[in-house]
Amino acid sequence: MNAQIAQEVSESELVGDSEYISTGKQYLTFVLGGESFGVDILSVKEIRGWDDATLVPNSPIYVKGVVNLRGTIVPIIDLRIRFEVGEINYVSTTVVIILSGKTDAGKRTVGFIVDAVSDVLDVENSDLKPSPGFDGSVPANYIHGLVNTNENVVTMLDVDHLLSLDS
Repeated sequence: MNAQIAQEVSESELVGDSEYISTGKQYLTFVLGGESFGVDILSVKEIRGWDDATLVPNSPIYVKGVVNLRGTIVPIIDLRIRFEVGEINYVSTTVVIILSGKTDAGKRTVGFIVDAVSDVLDVENSDLKPSPGFDGSVPANYIHGLVNTNENVVTMLDVDHLLSLDS
């Protein structure tokens, strides 16, 4: 009887050959000043609730400080200030997304304060449209591309540029 149950379970877990084949990526989407943004989910190390950071003297206004994340000092940047998007207001949905990636200076981990995390979005490469090429509130070099969803347009950010604090 156990063999029959195991056979039924394994058959129910089988997937068609092409059902899970993807030519795209998954993105963690978040809200910032009423706009939707996304970052490659493979760059996301952690999502934490917003808590005050240790201030760093003479840092840019968008750097809220640093936190100790299991022995690693992580700078915390407020993307609302960095991209000049709306009023700064920390509420219960405000979170810090910890991202890690490569920069010209090597591997870097940075936390970004956002209004709220939305969803995980599957994006096929063919659905990713190029940036319009002009600077709005988000400089063009930070934008990896744009994706149309049912509700709106999601701006996909280039994590490697985002992690370059001095760019």
